[in-house]
Order: sequence, then structure tokens, then C-alpha cells
Amino acid sequence: MFIIGTGVLMKPKWHALYSENIRPFEGYSIGKLFKYLKDPDIISLAGGLPSPDMFLRDEMRLVSRQRLEKDIEKIMQYSDISGESALKEAVIEFLESDGIRVSEKNVLITSSGQQGLDLTGRLFLDPGDALLVDRPTFAGALVAFQMQRPLFYGLDIESDGTDIEGFREKIKSLEQKNQKPKFMYVVTDFQNPSGITMSLEKRKALLDISETFGIPVVEDSPYRSLRYTGENIPSLFSLDQQRGGGHVIGTYTFSKLFCPGMRIGFNIGPEAVIEKMNNIKEGSTLNTPKYNQDICTAFLKEMKWQEYMSRCREYYRKKLSVFLTAMDRYFPKVPGVAWTRPEGGLFSWVTLPEGIDTTALFYEAVKHKVAFVPGKAFYGENPACNHMRINFSYPSAAQLEEAVQRLAACVETRLS
Repeated sequence: MFIIGTGVLMKPKWHALYSENIRPFEGYSIGKLFKYLKDPDIISLAGGLPSPDMFLRDEMRLVSRQRLEKDIEKIMQYSDISGESALKEAVIEFLESDGIRVSEKNVLITSSGQQGLDLTGRLFLDPGDALLVDRPTFAGALVAFQMQRPLFYGLDIESDGTDIEGFREKIKSLEQKNQKPKFMYVVTDFQNPSGITMSLEKRKALLDISETFGIPVVEDSPYRSLRYTGENIPSLFSLDQQRGGGHVIGTYTFSKLFCPGMRIGFNIGPEAVIEKMNNIKEGSTLNTPKYNQDICTAFLKEMKWQEYMSRCREYYRKKLSVFLTAMDRYFPKVPGVAWTRPEGGLFSWVTLPEGIDTTALFYEAVKHKVAFVPGKAFYGENPACNHMRINFSYPSAAQLEEAVQRLAACVETRLS
């Protein structure tokens, strides 16, 4: 005799059913802050947003209409998983202008730089693997890699970039424990969040480490085209190619250069690596939307992107000047208070005296109608809590000055 059902309804114990990788995963802490910024009177220095003043509105309308009239049936279908050939060709030309030579087999189109980081983490990392990063470093990369549960080993970033000797010694100590790092992750130009740029000498030295120990470098390059002062420094990828190549994987996005809404990026690297990343993409998003790719291709081929980037650099250069002038004028001049003076990018890193928790300060600042990102989010382990990331690209010049005054008043209150 079979008894079908007992009359007792069993609900799934959801948490126990989650995978071990995801169970402790809490997502992107920075994204969670934005629910506090709905008040239109708050001036936000928090998000890494390009200014809408620089969006190519008329050009977007024109190329959108042209593409939809000419190619709408293909736009509404699936497309090549590795990316449209036309976009790959445009990306190859884009990279050539920066001294990088690749073929289509070395390029994978991604749905934003964040997907590029996610593919990188999923390709290389197993739970417990070692990973070398700067302190601080890009929070989006940390959260992408965290889903694989690696062990982060961070070294405090220096004024000219990565602590090279610290990386070298950390690798040696980890190798003694049979914990060779899977890769070294760096943002070489105008790092998010610090705004610091790695010197040429350190780039060469980092490649020396990669060659000596056989550990690849993941170079994240969202901002290279946004240099406002100083001389351009060759990318790690191009320097590696001069040595024969094969040690660097590059992750890129057009979110800061063109517009975030398109969600287009790309990864470059050895053919075997790109092929394997493509396999992972086949099992997740399949293709990046063709419409988005076509519009990005038009940006690179039809919108005179180099002239456009020149206009962006001039625009953001003025924003940065307004921000730094306001910081010099209004921010407390006491021991322990400092901020970086980036040569490009979108961010400055502010340090406060130890003992001031910028997460608590964030909620006070919101009451004063100004916002930033607490520095805690930018550490893979043992976070320092007395820093904040400031974005200067999004607010207007007048808003920037007002925001700095409001933030300075909040800091003064905590210091008193």
C-alpha cells in the first residue's frame, strides 16, 4: 500500500540549498548604498558615473535609427557569442592606437567590464586560491572574484602604484606554503578608487615578477583614455607584447568612455584563454546584445571617438580642477587628513585620521545632503575604515564646490 502525501506541506530550506560558493556571498556593497540617495537634494560624489553632459545624444539617435531601419531583423536575433566581427575589428583598431596588436582570436566581447572580470574569476579561481591585489582596489573586481571564494592577499598601494617588492615577498612566502597565486590584479591607470597611476618602472618590474614566477597579470583598463595631465604611460599589455607577450590579460569597458547604458566591454589575452572565457560565456549570457554592439561599433567607426575623447578630457580636467581647488579651500588641514591628486580618471581617495569610521560618516553626510563611498568596500581582507572614495565627474562644477563644503563640515564635526 502506498501513501501519497501526508497532508504536511514541506517548504524548502532555501539557505541550506544554496551552493557553498554563494551562501556567504552578500553582493555588491556599493550598490546597496544607492537606496539612501533618492533625495534629489543630495549631491552624490558616490557613483562612478560619467557626466550626461558628454553623452553623444544626436549621434546616438542617428545611428540607432539607421541600424534599426537597415538591420532590425538581425538586431532582434541572437548573434555570435564571442562578439560581432565588425565590433572586434573596431576594437582591434582602437587598441592599435594604444600600441597593442591583437587579432580577433585574442578578443572576446563582453556585456560590460564587470562581465569580463566575472569570466576571469570563474576561469582561474577555485575556493581557497590565492590572489594578489592592491589595497585598496576596485570593489567591482573584488565582488566578482568573491563568488569563487579565493583568499585575497593585499598590499598597500603606494603613491606610484603597486607595492612591487611587497608582491614579490608575498609570492615567495605563499610558495613556501604551496599557495602560488593564480594571478595579480591591478588597475594601472587612475586606479579606482585611489586615482593613482602605476609608474613605468613599476609596470616593468611587475612584468619581471610575472615572468619569474609564472603568475599572470590581469590589467583592468577602464580609464586609460581619460588622462588630463602628465605623459601617457604604456599599458602593461603593450609592454608585455614588446617582451614576447603571453603574461597579461586585459579587461576593458566602454562604460566610462562612451556610455554605461550600452554595457559593452571586451577582454584580450592569449587565444587559449579567450577561447575558454568564451566557453564560460556560452554557459551564462550567450551573446551580448547585437544592438548594443552595433551602436558601440558606430561609436568607434563613425563618431570620431578620438575627437570626442579630447572633448571629454578637457571637460573632466576642469571638473577635477574645481574639485581639487575646493578640497584645498574647505577641507580640514590637520594631521591624518589627505587626498590624492589624480592625473586622470574619475576618482580621488580621501584619508581621514584613524578612528574615524567613514561608513558611519556616510550616514551623517547623507543627512547633510552629500554622499560618497566608504573606503571599506575596496579591500579584499582586513579593511581600513578611515577612507572614502570621491567621484568628481558627475556633479556640475557648482555642485562639486557645494558638495565639498558640506562634506568638509561633516568631517570637521567628527574631528572636533
